[in-house]
Amino acid sequence: MKALRTITLAGAIALAAAGAAGASAAGSRTITVLGTGIVTTVPDEAQFTFGVQTTAPTAKAALSANAARMTRLIAALQGAGIKPADIQTAEISLTPNTNETGSKVLSFTAGNSVTVKTRAIARSGSIVDVAVAAGANLVSGPSLGPSDQLLLQRRALQAAVADARARAAAIAAAAHVRLGRVVSVTENQSSPITFAPAPKASAASSTPVAPGTVQTEEDITATFAIA
Repeated sequence: MKALRTITLAGAIALAAAGAAGASAAGSRTITVLGTGIVTTVPDEAQFTFGVQTTAPTAKAALSANAARMTRLIAALQGAGIKPADIQTAEISLTPNTNETGSKVLSFTAGNSVTVKTRAIARSGSIVDVAVAAGANLVSGPSLGPSDQLLLQRRALQAAVADARARAAAIAAAAHVRLGRVVSVTENQSSPITFAPAPKASAASSTPVAPGTVQTEEDITATFAIA
C-alpha cells in the first residue's frame, strides 16, 4: 500500500506540473509586430559650407592671404544677417604643390572653410551670392532640415505605435482572437531624414533654393498580449 500511495502522489505532482505549464503557455500568447511612423514637413533650416583657397610661393604668404579673405567672408556673412553662433570653422588646410616628380615645392595652397546655418531658407540663395562676392571660391550644400527635429521624432514615434496597434488588431481579427494589453515596445534605429523632390524655383536674380519637403521616420517593435 505504501508503494501505491507513493506512485499516486508522484502522478498527482506530474499532472499539477503539466497543468501549470499549460496555463503558463496559454497566458504567454502574444502578437509581435513592427510599426512605422512617418511625419512629412517643410524644412526651415539650411546649412552651407563656404571656403576660400589661396596659393602663394611660401606657406606663410598663402596662410596670410587666406586669412585676409576668410576674414572678409565672415564679415560679409555677418553683415547679411548670419549670427556669429551660426558660423563655425569647418577646416583649415595647408598643402605644398610640387613638380611632377615631387622633388621640388613650387608653391603652397591654403584653405579655410566655414559652415553656415540660416533659418531663413527664402534668403539662403542671396547668402550664397554674398559669400561668393566676398571671396568664397568653394561652396557646398545646402543641407535642408527642420529645426524642431526632436518634436518631429516624437510625433513619428506616436504614429509608429498607432501603426503597430492597427497591425496587431488586424492579425488578431484574422486569427479570431481578442487583442490585449501592450506587453513591450522597443524603439528601433531611426531611418535618416529623406529629402523629397523640391519644386522648381522661379527665375530670380539670386541663387534659387527650393525647400521641398523632408520626412522623419521612426520604427518600433511592439508585442501585444492575446486576451
